[in-house]
Formats: sequence, structure tokens, C-alpha cells
Amino acid sequence: MQFSTVISALFLPLAWASQQFHGKQVNFTVGQIVETSSGAVAGHAATKYSEVSEYLGIPYALPPVCDLRFAAPVKYARSSMLNASTFGSSCAQLLSQQIAPTPDVLEASNVTDVGLELFNLISNPPGVAYSEDCLYLNVWSKPQSGERQKAVMVYIHGGGFTGGSSSLPMFNGAALASREDIIIVTLNYRLSILGFPGNPEAQNNVAFLDQRLAIEWVRDNIANFGGDPARITLFGQSAGGASADYYSYAYATSPIITGVIAQSGTSLSSGLPYSKSASAAAWYTVTRAVGCGDASTNYTTLLACMRDLEVESILNAVPTTGLSALLSAFGPTIDNITVFSNYSQRTPASIPILIGSNDYEAGTFRTQLALAGTTFADSDWEEMNLASWTCPAGLRSNASIAANNPTWRYRYHAVFPNTNISSEGGAYHGAELTLLFGTTSQLQNSTAEEINLETYIQGAWAAFAKDPVNGLATYEGGWPPYDPAGESLVRLGYDNLVGTNLAFPELYDAGCVHASLASLVCRVLGQC
Repeated sequence: MQFSTVISALFLPLAWASQQFHGKQVNFTVGQIVETSSGAVAGHAATKYSEVSEYLGIPYALPPVCDLRFAAPVKYARSSMLNASTFGSSCAQLLSQQIAPTPDVLEASNVTDVGLELFNLISNPPGVAYSEDCLYLNVWSKPQSGERQKAVMVYIHGGGFTGGSSSLPMFNGAALASREDIIIVTLNYRLSILGFPGNPEAQNNVAFLDQRLAIEWVRDNIANFGGDPARITLFGQSAGGASADYYSYAYATSPIITGVIAQSGTSLSSGLPYSKSASAAAWYTVTRAVGCGDASTNYTTLLACMRDLEVESILNAVPTTGLSALLSAFGPTIDNITVFSNYSQRTPASIPILIGSNDYEAGTFRTQLALAGTTFADSDWEEMNLASWTCPAGLRSNASIAANNPTWRYRYHAVFPNTNISSEGGAYHGAELTLLFGTTSQLQNSTAEEINLETYIQGAWAAFAKDPVNGLATYEGGWPPYDPAGESLVRLGYDNLVGTNLAFPELYDAGCVHASLASLVCRVLGQC
């Protein structure tokens, strides 16, 4: 079992409704040198898809070190050649310890071998290097066939804003690029205190500025890879889905992107964003712990001290909790520039959205905590599922409809033997990612149902990216636009089958009026 290889009135016409060219780019060869604002980059053939050109580790910003630590990113511009053959370093983060539960805890957790392997992979993925010098992106393209200007999908990885990487094997874009005639881009962004410092005297949410700069890079350079800069869809899962949604509000008047896919994360998810005061308190907790002072210390002196420390010393001082994978001490913080305090009163960018959650997102965290010897009642986990994922997805879908944006909503249900993490795991947080990126074929014992669903989901995401207004309306019999009062919620993988399998949203949203994440979190943190 190799699980480690996986893991809107009238809608205004959009500029991307431009010429569509079909046919072959006769002069493009696999891996050829491509000119970019980061210099010329030389690619290579993707390992399993020899007609796909893979360009890895392209810098889009200067290394955020020294005076650029805790600061807005600065565009990378060089003229030298880059051999884009290996991933750039992943952003510095505090890695978890390998899971080693006692036999009694192991038995009580009901975890599967797949689950153990997955959690240990997430804790410390093999072959991944970490550094502050991490603002790199990766491109997968097949421009020698299909559309002359291909739709582009830019993926933001999850990890609770405190971990994760674009270089994990499960996010390899070669299969999607090959099968769906689109270009896939993945990117790194700063994490935890390095991406969301909380410093009340300086720029915050610099991780979101990283993401914006990467998207600007894609806009400016993707045509040379065979991409259409007027058809860029931003998609992500968990913190990545939330990032895509935050982006749709922060850049409502200048989005660059033409579609959003928010998987298991929105601007309303997981008790975020943090208030400025809460983030400042976390910042000063760390600055005191490392000996750089506190709110009474001269600002310039304190910041200079924090920039002079080894990054490991800073990360080791970040407070952790039993739910750190879900709630980091450092994350999106209200500044009313990139992150706002009143999302229910704001209007997102006038672009279509595909939004959804998994049927039992809490399954991931339930199993992780069980392996640490901590358990809660089923009702607690159901409340978490509602408060963190189901209800935010419904509310954000309603906001999109109110803005007259084309909107589709899904709920993922599938559970397959070779991705099942525990008897209580269900369709857990992240369960759809292996299918979306086309890595199920690398698992042992994949079923025909699993491969069929993989093909269906990949086709749906690509149809949206190619035409965010009409693509899903005509895909495989058509998806209905989301209507909170109608049978319009698409249940993906229901009974592990392919198709829309529609349901009334009320079937899952009925409990939202009572949902509160606080009831579970307070017990985990011991603050009830």
C-alpha cells in the first residue's frame, strides 16, 4: 500500500469569453525553455505523463528572509537560466512527531493501516525540504495538443495556515494537465507566524500577499506555457479553500481570476478570522518567549530582534493545541485590507464559484485525536462538522447568489477501502484530493467505482475552469445552479457512484442554527 504517493440580475460577460484556439502548438517541445519574468526556465517531461511538461521550483518572490521576514513579498526578477527540475523548498513549519500510540489507544481509535500511514506522511513527508526561502511555484502543461490557450487552475494547499506544501506527491498536477487539457499551477506561501505575524505595528497577512503575487506571476507568464491569462481559476482545499475565498473579497475589484473553487474551507470557516487584538496577543507571546520583548518594547528594536533569530527558535515558541491542525495560533487576521470583519455585509468579486465540503470532515480530526488518546461524543463531532464546514459552505453559497454570481455547491460522500482512515472516518477532510489530482491509480486495490469517480470529478473541475459560467451547466447531463430552497446540492460519490445525485440543502443545513464550534474547541483547549 503506497499511500505516501498520493496525499452575478444579469451576469456581466467576462473578458475570458475570447477566442478559443484548437489544435497543436507545432513549435512546442516537451520541457522546452520558457521565458518568464523569473528568467528562462527549462522543464522536463513529467515522470508518469511523458507528454506533459513539468516546471518545478520557479521563484515568484525574493526569499522572505532578513529584512523581508514578516514583510510583504517582493517580486522576483532575474534574467539567468533556471533548471526547473526539482521542487523549491517548502515553507518553514513546525513538524509533528511520528504517531506512536500504545496498543490500547491504537485499538480504541479504530484507525486503519491506511490512516496511520496517512497521518505519519502528513506529520513528516519524506523528501521534502523546508526553508524560509520557499516562495516558489510549479507548472504542468501540455501545449502541443488541445486548446491553443488553455484554461489555468492555480491550487493553494491546505494545512491550517500552519503547515503543508505544494510539493507533496498528492498535489502533482501532471495527471490533470494530461487528462483534462488544462494547465495546473501549485504554489507555496508563508505559514504560521511567518505568514500571519499578528504584529500590531506592521503589515499582517503577508501569506495572502504571497498568494496574490503568485497569481500576478501566473497572469503575466502563463501564456508562454500555452495558458490563457484570461481564464484562471483559483482552487484550494481546507486553508487553501479559505484562502481562495478570502482572495475573492480582498480583490473584488481586481480579481485577475475568473473562477473560484473552495473545497472544505471559506472565509467563514473554523472560527476565523482572528481579531487584531487576539493575533497581537499571540505575537507578543512568542516575542516574550524568545527574549525579544513585548508590547512595551521599542517597536524597531523588537522587530530587529525577531528578524535576527533562527527561524526554528521562533517556530518552537508558537503556542500549540490539540486542534492545531484546525486552529493555528496564527492565521488570517482582520486588517480591513485583505481580511475583513464583516463578510456578511460585503460583496465578493463578480465571478462564479464552486463550493463544497465533505460529508464527515470531522473524521480526520476525530481519528487524529483518538490516536492521541482523546475522544468526544458523536454529537460533538457532528457539531464541529456543521460549524466549521457545512454551515460556512451554505452561507458562502448564499452570499454568492445574493451577488448574482453563478454558484454551484457540492457535498462529497465517497469512502473507498484504500483511502479509509478509520471505522469512524467516513468522507473525511481531504478524502477527495487523491481523486481530484488523479493519484488513485498509484494506490493498491483501487476499485472501478473509485477510478470512475476520479474521472468524473476531474472532468467537473476542469469544465468549471474552462467556462466558469456554463461549464458545469452542460457537464455530463448538467449540474443545476445552486438554490438553497431547491434540490440543487450535488452529492458527489453518494454510495460511491458517479453523477449528481441531487439533494435539498436543508437535509444537511437544518442544524446550522444551533451549530457552534466553541463547544468542542473549549473542551480540547481546556478553557470551558
